[in-house]
Formats: sequence, C-alpha cells, structure tokens
Amino acid sequence: MNTSHLDALNLRLSHERVHLSNAKTDNERQMRRVWIAQIEKEIESEKKFLNMSERNDTHMSDEDLLRALED
Repeated sequence: MNTSHLDALNLRLSHERVHLSNAKTDNERQMRRVWIAQIEKEIESEKKFLNMSERNDTHMSDEDLLRALED
C-alpha cells in the first residue's frame, strides 16, 4: 500500500501546527486553524481511500492533548 500522500499530509499538518504556535496575530492564528482543519479532513479522506482503520475511541489529537494538559 502506497501511503506517501498520507505521509506528506501528516508532515504538512505537523508543520502547520508549528506555524500556528508561532503565529503573531489573531488573523494568522485563525487562518492557520482553518488550514489545520482542512488538512485533518483530507487525512481522514485519505485514510478512507486507503481502507485504513478508523480512529479508535482513545485517539486524541495533539491539540486536544495539549488543551487537556493545560487544564
């Protein structure tokens, strides 16, 4: 199974999260959150295309984990 596109999407998502954490303005943060959501949707779509198993109930995104740790 060729997962190169999925790998590229995950790398892009990782980079975009770094850019979000370094964003200087509210507008930039808002824009990057939209981009991250779009990339996450594309990753889910790619996983479905590749017939990869769905997320299990214990999966937590990096952002959700960071929010949980901050609380």
